Amino acid sequence: MTLKVVLEVAPKRAFASAIDWPGWSRAAKTPDEALEALLAYAPRYAPVARRAKTSFRPPATVRGVKVVERLTGGGGTEFGVPGSMAKSERDPLDAHDLKRMLALLRASWAVFDRVAAGAVGVELLKGPRGGGRDLPKIIGHVPEAEVAYLAQLGSRSPAAADEDPGRPMALLRRTFTDALTAIATGHPVADPRNTQKPWPPRYAVRRSAWHVLDHAWEIQDRSRRQVTEPRR
Repeated sequence: MTLKVVLEVAPKRAFASAIDWPGWSRAAKTPDEALEALLAYAPRYAPVARRAKTSFRPPATVRGVKVVERLTGGGGTEFGVPGSMAKSERDPLDAHDLKRMLALLRASWAVFDRVAAGAVGVELLKGPRGGGRDLPKIIGHVPEAEVAYLAQLGSRSPAAADEDPGRPMALLRRTFTDALTAIATGHPVADPRNTQKPWPPRYAVRRSAWHVLDHAWEIQDRSRRQVTEPRR
């Protein structure tokens, strides 16, 4: 298949995002390196497509990639967030596209949940300077971000999630998908908030799926055993 990609480029960092595959997005120092990193992660994205029951045949090389839009990145890009919205992400979603994107989003959430559950009791490796959240903090951070993304859609988080951030994730995610569906089908959001520039559904799905998969892959990478240094 020809892979349609959006490039988000800042002076020191670039993101390559597969626009039709929410969550499949990787960063590197240059656009070319970001494209290579994206393709390298195809096997890691494949479980998302399988869970969503969507055929996934990524190209083997960058010759199968078509850059459909090049966005100017900023401070968020350099920090490590794909924060620029593609023009095509403002396009309306028909019923087929909405169903497909929600399936991929739910699959991304499920992959994160499975990876996080499998890493319970495992000490995550630290960075060269000792940085990086531990597993409970990552697990707690994900719903915090989802609440923020829900606000960007123009919806309030469910009261139960505010009262007990400790885990009504199913309710929070259902509220998120309900808001996405309402907006995409031209209906009012059930519990709206005054968001000045709400995200369109396509971008909201890409951002949410990227966030959980980025942390799922982080957990996988940081839970691998370190190579034992030889004794002196």
